[in-house]
Amino acid sequence: MAVTPIEKCTPTGKEWSIWCIPANFNYFVKTDLVPDSDEGVTNVTSNVKAHSRRLYYNDIIKVNVSAHERTFLVDPGRKVGSALPGYSFVLDDGTETRQFTTDADVVDLHAYLLGELNADTKLYTNGARYLIKPEADGG
Repeated sequence: MAVTPIEKCTPTGKEWSIWCIPANFNYFVKTDLVPDSDEGVTNVTSNVKAHSRRLYYNDIIKVNVSAHERTFLVDPGRKVGSALPGYSFVLDDGTETRQFTTDADVVDLHAYLLGELNADTKLYTNGARYLIKPEADGG
């Protein structure tokens, strides 16, 4: 059985993101979320100036290190281990129940879902449950 990875998805025009399996989240909403692209991953080079250091703790002899360049990977979407930023929330429409993670404020998430949900859905957050009835199309 293949494992589907959790991906970072940012709703259009929002400053916050949702970490989810896109197909699971898209079940609940009108406008599909797509994973953020990996175009932000780059190699960055920086210069390290000459300095001295000890080879080990309490070493009395210092060793000189000449100036050199250091290249490292910058990946803005990288997560460490299984840790996800933000907090968990659950969507339940009576048929499907799914858990996701977001770094949005509850007010922002609620406002987004109000305009995007397909059906009456319960939103469970850290402290409260909200029953969200989606706005009717056309106003």
